Amino acid sequence: MQALAAALEAKDVYTRGHSGRVANWARACARALGLGAEEKEQVYLAGLLHDLGKIGLREDILLKPGPLTEEERKEMQSHPVVGARILEPARFPAAVITAVRHHHEDYGGGGYPAGLAGEEIPLLARIIRVADTYDAMTSARSYRQALTQRQAREELRRWAGRQFDPCVVEAFLRIPEDEMKEISGEGVDTLSGCPNGTFCRSALADNPSPS
Repeated sequence: MQALAAALEAKDVYTRGHSGRVANWARACARALGLGAEEKEQVYLAGLLHDLGKIGLREDILLKPGPLTEEERKEMQSHPVVGARILEPARFPAAVITAVRHHHEDYGGGGYPAGLAGEEIPLLARIIRVADTYDAMTSARSYRQALTQRQAREELRRWAGRQFDPCVVEAFLRIPEDEMKEISGEGVDTLSGCPNGTFCRSALADNPSPS
């Protein structure tokens, strides 16, 4: 599984270590939510593999330093479905596959690929959504600086109920600070993505080029 994630990260140095951090933050968030051992393991796997569908994206899209065109955006937005399809023949748990498929759905509706909202979105996908975006916001990219942890936490609170499940955000923000720092600095080689103000709407909805 880590080899699959690493294969994608090898295409984009800016996202190296992303999926490992997302997986660990997602598992820590699941623990804060009181989920069981099986669900914690499943959300960890989904975190490792959430961007697997990007492995087939053209590098000029994946590595584009500026905004995507409408056509490029549509191609980028295909990656959750493509990733799920890759995992299906490998007989991954259904919960892992659905989390990968729906990790870009918005809690308030309007996300992709299915436009689900609220409790329609699988819980593990809602957890990945928060973890993925937090890592995107706190990671530097070729076209922007990283947000501080405080700024990123404020963005999560600001978009709770619209982009994110408020209960998941609350749980994520309860992860102990020492653990957050440890995950931030571990740099596991495994895969993820706008300036302040409108950061979340673009990075959370599509993660324009890098996530």
